[in-house]
Formats: sequence, C-alpha cells, structure tokens
Amino acid sequence: MTDREIHWNDEAHAKILDDADRVLEEAVHQVAASHADASSDEAYAELNSLLKDRFIDYEPGPDVRKYADAIVAGEFAA
Repeated sequence: MTDREIHWNDEAHAKILDDADRVLEEAVHQVAASHADASSDEAYAELNSLLKDRFIDYEPGPDVRKYADAIVAGEFAA
C-alpha cells in the first residue's frame, strides 16, 4: 500500500467536512450573538479564539475575515 492509498472513505470524509462546517457555523452565531457591537477586528479575533483549538494546525484564512465582516454588518441574526 502506498501513501496515496491512505485516506478516509467517502462517508467519513463527508462527515469530517460536515463537522467542520458545523463548528464554524456555531462560532459565527456565537460571536454574532455576543459581539453585535464589535469591530470587524474584534469579531475576527473572537472567531479565531473559538476556532483555534477545534482544528489541528488551525490557520485563519479569508473565510474568517468574511464572517467577521458579515457579523459587524448585521448579516447574522443573534
């Protein structure tokens, strides 16, 4: 067996992605509910704080900034 043959099966792969999306969704809604008057940078920092320990080798990307900006713009109901 080669390294290229080592991977999650389709069902497990889909569940991992669904779980990751759920964690992100929960964090966005939590920050939207608790930081309605925050700046984009404050919302961004809080999102990163909630996400960093939930993922192996977490690195914030442009998606986190997009959601921080959307929180500040009031695009998520608390």
